[in-house]
Amino acid sequence: MAATLTRLEEPAVQPGPGMPNIQDILQQAQAMQEKLASAQQELEDVEVTGTAGGGLVTATVSGAGELTALTIDPKVVDPEDVETLSDLIVAAIRDANHNAQKLAEEKMGGLAGGFGGALGLPGF
Repeated sequence: MAATLTRLEEPAVQPGPGMPNIQDILQQAQAMQEKLASAQQELEDVEVTGTAGGGLVTATVSGAGELTALTIDPKVVDPEDVETLSDLIVAAIRDANHNAQKLAEEKMGGLAGGFGGALGLPGF
């Protein structure tokens, strides 16, 4: 007696209630990527300043953190005290970079932070 094998058809996998639709997820990911790229471009185009010494030294950086300008008030230039001038320059650049970072967090924080939730993926 020969055994007969029957092939069982597997049901197509369908997202059930509460399961995200992969097509919707891909569309949302694409939209999120476009928003992120737009925010990054905006940051590159903006300039942010930082100061030190009550405005004696001003540093300007792009939203991406690239130093684009440095202004030093002649009153602070003392050949006998170059160290103070150096400290003021560093402080102004740090302040400008801090301001640029704050701006980036404001522009992009919602995009990066909400990525998983926006896609309906639990645990992200």
